[in-house]
Amino acid sequence: MSSDQITTITFFRYKTFSRKLWAFGMMQFAHKHLVRVRGQRFYKLMGSGKGLGFNPLPDWSVYCLLQVWDGHHAATQFFTSSGLVEEYRSHSVEIYTIYMHMLQSQGFWSGIEPFGKAGRAAPEKNHIAVITRATIKASRLYAFWRYVPASQKPLKHAEGLIYTKGIGEVPIKQMATFSLWKDLESLRKFAYHSQEHQKAIQMTRQLGWYSEELFARFQPYAVAGSWEGRNLLPGVEVIG
Repeated sequence: MSSDQITTITFFRYKTFSRKLWAFGMMQFAHKHLVRVRGQRFYKLMGSGKGLGFNPLPDWSVYCLLQVWDGHHAATQFFTSSGLVEEYRSHSVEIYTIYMHMLQSQGFWSGIEPFGKAGRAAPEKNHIAVITRATIKASRLYAFWRYVPASQKPLKHAEGLIYTKGIGEVPIKQMATFSLWKDLESLRKFAYHSQEHQKAIQMTRQLGWYSEELFARFQPYAVAGSWEGRNLLPGVEVIG
């Protein structure tokens, strides 16, 4: 894949019952449009969970679209000229897209390595985005959901955490988290100093919860729109 490849993640918020129902329906009907998008190498259309991190309870008001592109131009063409995007825009009360360069990725998503070749971090940009994703083995579902809520508690007070949201393709079984951090140091402090987080990693290795897992780190370089009434990444280039 090209070294110019980028990743975007877009969050959509819906307010009324009818529009939430429309968004739920698009989890099926949007695919016929998304599979034909030019310049797009990979995509996942996902729902979200309530609260922080992994959560089995759905948040019907928020959906997410993750896409990997040949380059920045392909992404902006889609967001500025796609009829599908206009449909989403007309039903949503808020849309927020983050443009990112992948810095590190380990693991697989639906049997492939989706994010291509890693780039170099730009020293003048500090923000870090992280995606963790896993398919939970059916035989391990009970053990996973019995422990995970406790392991997520430190996120609420994590220093340097800007935003986090649980997302996923299939409720309960295929789960992911997206998080934004002030800088790499904040991420490392949470990863290495949270006892609950370290225990979760240890249990993952010991109990073999996952049939597939992935960890990826990104550097956001541009945004479009707003989330929770604001730009989550001040200082990053704003598109549109």
